[in-house]
Amino acid sequence: MTESSSIKNSTQNKRLDTLSDEEALLLSAHLKKQRNNGIPIDSDQESISKMVAGLGDQRGLLRLRFADSLGAVGQAAVPALCEAMLSSDNVTVRRAAAKTLTLIKDPNSLPYLISAFLKDQDSVVQGSAMGAMAAIGEEAVTPILNLLSNPEITEMQIGLANWALAFVDDRGSKILRDASNSSNVEIRKAAITALTSKIDTLNADENIDLLSNASRDDDAEIRAEAATLLGGLEDIDWAKPLLISNLYDTDSWVRKNSALSLIKLNATEAIATLEECELQEEDQIVANVIKLAIQKLKQRA
Repeated sequence: MTESSSIKNSTQNKRLDTLSDEEALLLSAHLKKQRNNGIPIDSDQESISKMVAGLGDQRGLLRLRFADSLGAVGQAAVPALCEAMLSSDNVTVRRAAAKTLTLIKDPNSLPYLISAFLKDQDSVVQGSAMGAMAAIGEEAVTPILNLLSNPEITEMQIGLANWALAFVDDRGSKILRDASNSSNVEIRKAAITALTSKIDTLNADENIDLLSNASRDDDAEIRAEAATLLGGLEDIDWAKPLLISNLYDTDSWVRKNSALSLIKLNATEAIATLEECELQEEDQIVANVIKLAIQKLKQRA
């Protein structure tokens, strides 16, 4: 009897939601031998089911081998992995299934990843599902943005979505630029944040349009973020008037961030405005920052 036949027979007539320690070791050894000899991993449904069941093993190295092997199988393993991610009672299996889908990057898994992200109570499953969406790339951008309009999404989930959008490859930038004008503030905020994380890949005109619009956004958090980002760019004359204007913003964080960015941009032309703003500033923290900005810029004038 061949090794492959032995593995198949060892779990014959057994529900493949778990593997015994012996079965897991035997399967792991078989997979290792295949990989070492350059033999394609078995991609029939029975073999896939066994590898998915192995994702529940308590030994991390074995789980990693099963996950890598499923990743090598590719799209043929996606249905079984999605089913395990959504329906397994074993949280270790659900976590590992979501992480394995990250390796395959199949857009067909998106609806299942979204479901796991929204419905699974385990934060690791949620994070792994979002990581798998980020790995898919451009095709995942719109579904991720749409999640932000879900009224039941938590602050942690919003953070995960923002993180994923920042890591989506540059092909998704056009979708993000369109979304930066969304009427939904969470979508707009996420799109602008993601685009600014890719600021070095945008051309000069796109930089100007994006950050100019963000500096005048209705949402104070977006304006404050834009003020910080402007200070992180190279010395650019077009940014200074935006920051000087925002010293009069109604939001204290916008005023504070604008003053700090003017220091970074060596905007000595802002000294007179800063002195005027210092006299009328009611927030003591902001007043202290403006005072510091005046001192620093006068030293460089």
